[in-house]
Amino acid sequence: MAIAVKRLQRARWRHVLLLVALLVTGCELLSPSAPGVTEEWAGLLNEIRAFERKLGFSATNNFTALAKEQRESAFCGHASRLTLPYSYEDPAISWLDAPTEQDCRMRGRDADVYFGTVEAWGESASPVTPAMLTSKLDRFIYLVIHEDCHDQFDLPYGIEEALCNLITYKAMAAFTAEKYGYFAREHRVVQRYADTQSGITRATVTYYDQMATLYARYERREIPPEVLLQQRALIFQAAEKPLAWPPGDYNNVRLANHMTYSRHFPLLESVLEKLGRDTARTVAFFKRVDAIKPPRAAVLARHGIADEYGVEAVRAYEAAVVETINAALPEVL
Repeated sequence: MAIAVKRLQRARWRHVLLLVALLVTGCELLSPSAPGVTEEWAGLLNEIRAFERKLGFSATNNFTALAKEQRESAFCGHASRLTLPYSYEDPAISWLDAPTEQDCRMRGRDADVYFGTVEAWGESASPVTPAMLTSKLDRFIYLVIHEDCHDQFDLPYGIEEALCNLITYKAMAAFTAEKYGYFAREHRVVQRYADTQSGITRATVTYYDQMATLYARYERREIPPEVLLQQRALIFQAAEKPLAWPPGDYNNVRLANHMTYSRHFPLLESVLEKLGRDTARTVAFFKRVDAIKPPRAAVLARHGIADEYGVEAVRAYEAAVVETINAALPEVL
């Protein structure tokens, strides 16, 4: 998944039946392990780029060179346990420079801490990194399409992250079906990846909403801090398996980060459905939305919001673009 640090630096703080599968693959199970990226990655990259052009993507400067020394890039986020951030743009999260998980956790005592790494950044002429080449095929294809997708739009991050995930999940499955064949192992693992991640996205919305209800009670002073933390632990425990988190590795920073990719996913998915599940048509529609969306400054001025980086500004701009989507959709149906 693309990670918050990329965004912060840019703004600078800022299903095949089992019987059929067995006939096709012998004793191989329906969910085989994903193959690795082969030495022919450059040819694969060119094929992905050619497929992107069919979707209406413009060329980007990403992945045009190989970085021989660049490894994964680390990110580190901290937030109070008594606050539920809205998204990775919420100033309630402090994004810090910390090269290791130990450094990150030392700077966030008595806080929720989220440390991780990302293989590549889009919108920054990111090269192909060694981390990408040692990843699995599904992750490699995801990274290329998702990061190239970000160069197609200039939408609020809370809209664009979800949109690029939606487009990528549909595109990567269509690409592998075309390249390898519908019953090929490569296609089936990529389809599984896309389906699994879509399911996690929907579950994220469900559990975030439960957490938001709980924190609203705390903000109204209906429950004390110790009860808040006890009850949120129960929600996180229930969410651990549906969200595919490592045991015990859950907190509000991770949840808010993932919610940036999830909050508007159901709406965007419904647009795709209304456009006949046509990914290219969906790309064209959102390029139109991008062109006609109201200026961010005008939205903030209309709502009397002075802090352009505050959470109210984030919410207002996303809401304005949602209005644009809903108003523009009938025109193309």
